[in-house]
Amino acid sequence: MLEKPIFLQGVYSFKGAGLTKPVTLQPPISYIVPTDKRTQTVYFRAGNSSPDLIYVLLVRDGKPMRYFPVGAKDAIHVPLAVVEDLQPDSKIEVVAAASEGVTGSLVLDI
Repeated sequence: MLEKPIFLQGVYSFKGAGLTKPVTLQPPISYIVPTDKRTQTVYFRAGNSSPDLIYVLLVRDGKPMRYFPVGAKDAIHVPLAVVEDLQPDSKIEVVAAASEGVTGSLVLDI
């Protein structure tokens, strides 16, 4: 077990390319599980400044892992009681999708 938790957090800008086309946040967010560790995501919090529904997608090793819808000018807090183990060397990326042309900021705490 890690002695100190790792958090993916900050304020990230986005520009929507369509709900079926998630885009990389700016700056990009990723995490690689250390070779000798196993980890789990324990909660997800996000806020959306835009006037439209968006979603945040956790991508594990290039494949969709979990979708989190975040309402228009709204917030979400999801405690993840049942989660998948993230195996050593897994790469987690955080991307977001919004309707084409929608811009805003996303506040994340994962």
